[in-house]
Amino acid sequence: MAEQELREFDVTDEQRELRAALHRFAERQHDEATLRRLVDTTDGFDRALWARLGTELGALSLAVPEDLGGAGGTCVDQAVAAEELGAALVTGPLLGTVALAVPALVAAPAGDGRDALLAALADGSRTAALVARLTTPYDGASAAGVTADGDRLTGTVEHVPDAGAADVLVVAAAGPEGPVLAVVDPGADGVRVQRCGSFDVTRPVGRVVLDGVTGTVLATGADADGALRHAFRTAGALLAAEQAGIARRLLDLTVAYAKERLQFGRPIGSFQAVKHRCADMLVAVEQARTAALHAAWAVDDPRVDDADLAVSIAQATCSETAYRVAADAVQLHGGIGFTWEHVAHLYYKRAVADAALLGSAEAHRERIAVLVLDTLGDDVREPRVATG
Repeated sequence: MAEQELREFDVTDEQRELRAALHRFAERQHDEATLRRLVDTTDGFDRALWARLGTELGALSLAVPEDLGGAGGTCVDQAVAAEELGAALVTGPLLGTVALAVPALVAAPAGDGRDALLAALADGSRTAALVARLTTPYDGASAAGVTADGDRLTGTVEHVPDAGAADVLVVAAAGPEGPVLAVVDPGADGVRVQRCGSFDVTRPVGRVVLDGVTGTVLATGADADGALRHAFRTAGALLAAEQAGIARRLLDLTVAYAKERLQFGRPIGSFQAVKHRCADMLVAVEQARTAALHAAWAVDDPRVDDADLAVSIAQATCSETAYRVAADAVQLHGGIGFTWEHVAHLYYKRAVADAALLGSAEAHRERIAVLVLDTLGDDVREPRVATG
């Protein structure tokens, strides 16, 4: 057991180098001015920078096996990247392509079409979005917003992250014999992708309408359910890591501001009320990072923990932490923190939007209760409660 715990939190030199490389990339290529410029473009991101993330840094191919053109990395590798890219609010279809579509395809049965698509997604030459109901924890019976009749797909799904910039749509559908996983060309007849207004301008969402569209079916029944379950599980761990990165960045910004902002001739960080608030933020951030990394380790190795339970704990913890730290950061920045001109505004909106993706903190707490209580044996005694 001791050996297992040591291995779980033993971060490798390669992961440290990956974090450092992505940090440098974000500092030099994706500063705040670039971010604000990109959110006003049609796609919402720079395809040249996206390709560099795939080819130069290999950050898009971590989940793809080496024999399919990827880096063959682990979920922990991906979580390290997600935390660093989240800390910089790097725009692009990271959630749609890297966290959702790629894991679904990797877990789907092998085939020429799937293999070629994975190679293109890994090097950044194509992008994807998973068309599914993404506001609740995964449930095979309700995740699909589209019905399948053979290879014909019909239905409408709202709030699909990165749908507007996707070169391919990976669709979760409900067929007569269970879940169906299919691939659809967004330019095909009968497909409409409409960009919708989003609270978080750094991550566009869209409405996807499929009207009897012919798709390429990759998996059905248990195979499709397994692929979608793996996608939601992986995305949950990576979204938690992103939320931890957002909280960490906001803490750094707030501490730096508290050191330089003067009030009554003293830095506001010297006042006890501000010190205590920053200390509480630090504790919450470290707890969130630990929960997110534990979830990633559990996804990689089932001996570490039940992956679904670990992901729900991370989602519940990180959603609340990112929101609370963002709210505190805005407040501690005073009036400037409430304005559009300050970057805390963008982080706050990402934190709020992230908390609604893949299930709210409350929904994951319900899931944790079910996963824990259903495993208790009959010999569990009623807890003793103090009455005095």
